[in-house]
Amino acid sequence: MAGGLAACSDDSESGSGSVKTSAGGKTAGKRLAGLAQKAADKGSLGVIVRVDRGKGAPVEIARQAAWTKEDHRLAADDQFRLGSNTKTVTATLVLQQVAKGKVGLDDPVEKWLPGVVKGGEDITVRMLLNHTSGLGDFLLTPEFLPSLTGQKPRTWRPKELLAITPQQDPPAGPGEKHSYSNANYAALGLIVEKATGSSLAELIEQKITKPLGMKDSFLAEDAGWSTGKEHVTGYEPDAKRLRGILSGTVDLPKGVGFVGPERPRGNVDTTGIDPSWAGAAGGMVSTAQDWQRFLTALTSGKLLPKAQLKQMRTTVAAPEEGGGYGLGLMKVNTPCGTVWGHTGGLPGYSSEVYTDASGKRSVAVLTSTNFGIKEPSAAKANKALVDAAACNMLGKPRPSASPSK
Repeated sequence: MAGGLAACSDDSESGSGSVKTSAGGKTAGKRLAGLAQKAADKGSLGVIVRVDRGKGAPVEIARQAAWTKEDHRLAADDQFRLGSNTKTVTATLVLQQVAKGKVGLDDPVEKWLPGVVKGGEDITVRMLLNHTSGLGDFLLTPEFLPSLTGQKPRTWRPKELLAITPQQDPPAGPGEKHSYSNANYAALGLIVEKATGSSLAELIEQKITKPLGMKDSFLAEDAGWSTGKEHVTGYEPDAKRLRGILSGTVDLPKGVGFVGPERPRGNVDTTGIDPSWAGAAGGMVSTAQDWQRFLTALTSGKLLPKAQLKQMRTTVAAPEEGGGYGLGLMKVNTPCGTVWGHTGGLPGYSSEVYTDASGKRSVAVLTSTNFGIKEPSAAKANKALVDAAACNMLGKPRPSASPSK
């Protein structure tokens, strides 16, 4: 995602969506709302922004491109697929077991999952947590891609995903370098289940969502949503646009794209694609407020002892993630300072949720497309919004930027 501002398109509509904020934050809220609308018009399609500075009412914004209102009127408390933000929950569960002495960070993976992970005798739990295991990612493999796009629905089990996980390209040995992979967290989910004797869904409810009062959060086990709760409609580019976006990363065969109802301007509604494969790596459904509650509880020391929180914040270099990567936690350098949290992406859903170092302030930016914001103009507008929201959270003025024509 790159920085910069862009002018609104014809879809811009003054007052669309909602903005809630305290009297003192009205000016900042209006500025963020303007950036959110620009991002929506430039390709983000739908945007939820929530900023909680630890005192007073939070800023809550929902903005969307005009045509998407036919599908759903976006609200700041809508449910959302949080994708890889789930990794922070999984890491928390693992580190709780480390604190109890049941799991060791330097345990070889083979100890817990004999014969399941290639090279598991040389990979440690710590390496899985900070993505230095040397494992590649199954996400864009020929075997899995049809399930990601919804073209060939299938219920994938973690062991099946690990079985199709390729070697890193270029190859790297365990502990040599950081290379992000969903396979690492597929393995960690199995480890924490084996260590506790409980399912991942049960652990999340018992250790995280129920104690914190996260009533709108759960681990998705199919494509369903909570009964009686509104959710964000997700979109992705159609096959032609997607092929261009992924050119240079993966050579998509002609016609391969996301399955779902066709929508205006070369988009597809991907809300119905089953995300259950994501599990420990990315299966959580939540809201901006619920997830900020989790992340602030974690980073302020309410979920882990000091020793484990320190381990979680011990990072390896990860410039592609914006700074460093700890144990399921990203350290991101913004124009206004360092924040801690994670990003997430699933078909139709992209998210960034962060706190300050104290865990008293938090920000969430949720976007109703993942691949769509990888197009240049959309990326610029999205980055401008995320930077401004992070700066607002930190209580600092957003660095000035020259608007693009």
